[in-house]
Amino acid sequence: MDDFSFSIFPNENFLDLRLYQYGWEQCAPLHSFGPFVRNHYLFHYVLSGQGQLDAADGNGVSHKYQLGPGQGFLVFPGQVTTYSAHESDPWKYTWLEFDGLRVAEYVDSAGLSLGQPIYRPLSPEQGRSVGDTMVYIADHSDRSPLHLVGHLCLFLDGLIQSSAARRELHGGQLKDFYIQEAITFMEHNYSREITVEEVADVCKLNRSYFSKIFKENMGCPPQEFLIRLRLAKAADLMKGTGNSIGTIAARCGYPNQLHFSRAFRKRYGLSPREWRVQNQVKRKQV
Repeated sequence: MDDFSFSIFPNENFLDLRLYQYGWEQCAPLHSFGPFVRNHYLFHYVLSGQGQLDAADGNGVSHKYQLGPGQGFLVFPGQVTTYSAHESDPWKYTWLEFDGLRVAEYVDSAGLSLGQPIYRPLSPEQGRSVGDTMVYIADHSDRSPLHLVGHLCLFLDGLIQSSAARRELHGGQLKDFYIQEAITFMEHNYSREITVEEVADVCKLNRSYFSKIFKENMGCPPQEFLIRLRLAKAADLMKGTGNSIGTIAARCGYPNQLHFSRAFRKRYGLSPREWRVQNQVKRKQV
């Protein structure tokens, strides 16, 4: 019987939510990974056994967490982590690496943060349901990208609904409307120079109030969201077209290619050219 499964997601044409890689592993005693920094969110769910997570919080202070069956942990983009299996009872876990424009909002709703990366379910049954959805994704890499992203949505919904640290949201209908108006405007105008003031004006809101509710709902300021949107569009174009990087940069709101390259490297950890080459290699391997 195999003790390891690993797959790379073959399609990235999803902006709100995208899957990168996924799998499961029965670890050997004391098997460890790290210290390492991820460019995307990475969630592990412990199916059996035990292990330890060593993770830096938002202030760079490292914390150690002991985990067992039915628990999970989230690694955040840019966070330094190391995790290792127990000496006599090594864990078996399943994992998903994902990202997207609204992921920070979903993670926050589940009550997970740099200072509290541990998932504890409200009940063992709910925890197992989250783990089962993750294993399903790991064992069905032959299904269509839309099918897998659909199950990623089910996973995130299960994570939020089952988390003991879940945040209860109240009275958000009007705010949700303003946020959706802002996102729609940015999606239609990201290729040109737009300001936060302009987006706030579209929503008929004061700039400071708009920025406040946007960050509360989306997990990042509107300007950061716009940058992520532009870079996600650029990544899709680099993967799906043969256009030059300069042309793609200008098309995505970066008339200065140097500024685009700096922003892209900060977000993805690679230069646009390196990302394109690496992505093409991955595509051939899948």
